[in-house]
Amino acid sequence: MNAESIRKLQIATRQKLNRFDSLRGKEVPPGSFWDVVVVTAVDESQRDAYKLQINEKIARKELPLGIQYKVFSDPPGSKVGNGGSTLYALQQLDDIYGNTLSRFRVILIHAGGLSQRLPNASALGKIFAALPLGDPLYQMLELKLAMYVDFPSQMMPGVLVTCADDIEIYSIAGGESVTFDKPGFTALAHPSPLSIGTTHGVFVLEDHEKQGSSEIEYTSCLHFLHKPSISKMRDSGAVCKPHGGCVSLTDAEFVYTDSTYYVDYLTAVALVTLLKEVGPLQCEIDAYGDFLQALGPKATIAYTNNTANVAKQESSLVEIRQRIFNQLRGTSLNVILLNNSKFYHIGTTAEYLYHFTEDPMLRSELGLISSAFSMCENNVPEGFVCCIMHSILNPRCSVTPRSVIEYSRLGAGASIGSGSILSGCWVSPGLSVPDGVFMHSLCVNYQNQTGYVTVAFGIDDDLKLSVAAPAYIDGLKLFGVSLMECLPYWNLGNEAVRFSGDKSSCTLWNVCLFPVCLDLQSSFSMSLEMVQAVLDGSTLTLPMDAKLVSMQEALHYKNLDEMLKFRKGLYKDIMAGKCSH
Repeated sequence: MNAESIRKLQIATRQKLNRFDSLRGKEVPPGSFWDVVVVTAVDESQRDAYKLQINEKIARKELPLGIQYKVFSDPPGSKVGNGGSTLYALQQLDDIYGNTLSRFRVILIHAGGLSQRLPNASALGKIFAALPLGDPLYQMLELKLAMYVDFPSQMMPGVLVTCADDIEIYSIAGGESVTFDKPGFTALAHPSPLSIGTTHGVFVLEDHEKQGSSEIEYTSCLHFLHKPSISKMRDSGAVCKPHGGCVSLTDAEFVYTDSTYYVDYLTAVALVTLLKEVGPLQCEIDAYGDFLQALGPKATIAYTNNTANVAKQESSLVEIRQRIFNQLRGTSLNVILLNNSKFYHIGTTAEYLYHFTEDPMLRSELGLISSAFSMCENNVPEGFVCCIMHSILNPRCSVTPRSVIEYSRLGAGASIGSGSILSGCWVSPGLSVPDGVFMHSLCVNYQNQTGYVTVAFGIDDDLKLSVAAPAYIDGLKLFGVSLMECLPYWNLGNEAVRFSGDKSSCTLWNVCLFPVCLDLQSSFSMSLEMVQAVLDGSTLTLPMDAKLVSMQEALHYKNLDEMLKFRKGLYKDIMAGKCSH
């Protein structure tokens, strides 16, 4: 990407952020912003957590006022995927607003899920993940609303569908606008290397050889490919070559990949009708692959039988896909090509660390800073690339490059290693966190008392990797060491290892290793001792009465009020510190 393209992205992004900042805490006039902001949750517990946080934001005037914020949970039972969440959310909107919905502009943000690849977002949600930006501090919710701040005024009534863990940045020429005024679906498209196309949706465009001559172009899609191979992209005519100087890539070839899409009101009604006809869903549906592949004049029903990219195959999936195809067949898929745009995914610990501490592009485009809404004088030397958010650090503690600290307190003499993540922690004076460690503290209501759990993993550990039974736990790696080898360091025998939930799936997510303690500081200290024992090859004897829980159990027993109370305490102290200066 050339310097001029980068400069345009920086200017356009700053304008959007400034416009959104001007709306925070103020009543917005009708037609100038969304009528309804919908966030989806995986279950009622997550829905309650989201509602609590949105209400806090409204009370602190961190969001635009005078609009309706809704949180809809998936129904109990089978997982329905983000496609199922879309259908159920549209149904709930229809139930609440009826025909009034025909006048509304709605943004629907998918934020359900366990966030197993970014566990610091598991308890309180990916949509409430902090960003090193803004005062008051931005979370993903604010950033989503800011990046799309120009859309509602250029949109016919309908629904914009997006996800909670990605960021789209774009610029367009002066006098131009991103306009959603056509029936059917309208998708944003970003020029991407072919390798990116293999893990995203790819558009096969009309006149694809003529695209790329300006920063924004409107066209239509003949056929949508879901996570295609490179040969499939070539055979389908999806591959483009840059010309005209407006495409931000320097690659000799590229494809247009998906991110966010709009559905007009009448099409949304058709989707609600579909859900009523098929009844309760018993399988996961993809809001991108299963909807968009049904669109465009070259769409065929063949994709409905392809389950190669499906995590869990259910017997009803093919039938549901066929019903979706038949309902949407003939619906147009309009595409808005954002030729000077960037797409960032922040859904894993590795992506989180890279984009917040190493990636110079996102840092410059969004204006990210090393310390956001924190008290950490003397801890962040000039030119130091780390990320401290909503935290209080004693002046005599130290933070190493490439580390992220959020919603935490660090005592005097504490030190944080490189490439580590701390979230919701209270670090006692003098403690030293090694390199490459993830530590996250949660409050739980466990066995009729309030306690605290600090989970600890290696940054590169795979929390979703599963073995068939406890007898095979040597296949699980914690801090790069076999879980079987870790047990002697903690004076635990194989018989002491317990897995929560489904015993046929044994993972780091549901292995019960982490002690429940009476307070936040001792919880962190004990889990840190466990980490150091493994890394140093030393031995630690856990208390005889220690109750060990998994990350899965900690989430089940989480005490959201206390976790948010801890954040409020930080907020109050940071604000007091700002006022004293």
